Amino acid sequence: MKTTVCIIGAGPAGLMAAIFAARADAAVTVVEANTTAGRKLLRTGGGRCNFTHADSVSDFIRALGPCGRFLRYCLHEFTPQDAIVFFEDRGIRTRTEADGCVFPASDRASEIRDALTTEAQRMGARFLYDRKVEGLSKSSDGFFEVRTAREVITAEKVIIATGGVSWPDTGSCGDGYRFAKKIGHSVVEPRGILVPLLTREKWSHQLAGAALDTVAISTGAGSKKQTVTGAMLFTHDGIGGPAVLNLSRAIAERLPSYQSPVEILIDMAVDSNAGRLEQKIIELCTESPKKTLTSIMTQFVPRRLAVILCAQAGIGEELTCSRLNKDSRRSLVRLLKALPLSVTDRRPIKEATVTRGGVSTSEIEPRTMESKISPGLFFAGEVIDVDGPCGGYNLQICWSTGALAGRSAAVK
Repeated sequence: MKTTVCIIGAGPAGLMAAIFAARADAAVTVVEANTTAGRKLLRTGGGRCNFTHADSVSDFIRALGPCGRFLRYCLHEFTPQDAIVFFEDRGIRTRTEADGCVFPASDRASEIRDALTTEAQRMGARFLYDRKVEGLSKSSDGFFEVRTAREVITAEKVIIATGGVSWPDTGSCGDGYRFAKKIGHSVVEPRGILVPLLTREKWSHQLAGAALDTVAISTGAGSKKQTVTGAMLFTHDGIGGPAVLNLSRAIAERLPSYQSPVEILIDMAVDSNAGRLEQKIIELCTESPKKTLTSIMTQFVPRRLAVILCAQAGIGEELTCSRLNKDSRRSLVRLLKALPLSVTDRRPIKEATVTRGGVSTSEIEPRTMESKISPGLFFAGEVIDVDGPCGGYNLQICWSTGALAGRSAAVK
């Protein structure tokens, strides 16, 4: 007889688990609280769905940092390249951008979601929508009971793929943590990562909407120095954008810290060292001696930020290039290469792209995704205490853990 598998959650991890369990000839039932599958998936990448990153497996694991060790096996079992082939085999053209991010060529997340649901249904998975799971228990005969307001689903195996607690309007409300705790699992306190950050300086709040295409943001010094690169923008209460989201992951354990903010330095001229940058300013001033320094600085940063930088360097808005002295010029160079900001906290977890925390990896077998505490119970995706940076890493974690959990759960 077929192994009966119940999957709680029809997000990216749950859908991939359903496909791989059904492929392995299990009788699969997917229970989803929403009326459709993949609600959070549709919002990823701004609706474009950056579904993986075109790294080698070793580079991918390295990018994950401490989480990489636990995920090593499943990432070798279902690699980023496997994810690309999986979706291309289902008629989705893909595009790999210069930074390694992989998207559907259409820039429509719905294509990814539809491919998953169609394949799961084709393989025979049954979907029960608009069913909020109210409880999970294990009977004395070893079977699991998944209870909703409408029915009780009995299954030999259960996969919890309920996600974290970020973007709760998509259905991620932490139910999986509650189920895991009742079974006896430890849950690492959830916190938001890949989330905008709050800054102490009021001048930065005046720049809301100002964006920079490429910056390098660093914190710490020596062996503790951490640097992230990418685009950023200023917000009404701090900073955001891809580089900042990755920074939020790097400093997650140090926030909030109102008594001791995390000091960061922003390099807004990553392609030039200080000497070349100063020479460029000299050349611009020589070419246009009657222009104001504020106008010259717009060659490097948006105008509103140029005004702030000049003010911080003690340069009035009307000062012309012909009157710029060496000390002021070098102050501008220092600010362009290392603009200081003080990070006090992050935006609320409900605004975070990803949840850090969840079911402890020490209680999950990495070669199967099965619970070490309750045989027959498996975990996949964001409900586990693993996370990655921006760029398709977190969805690949969902595909890899989901595929492994699904295939493993199907085994009698």
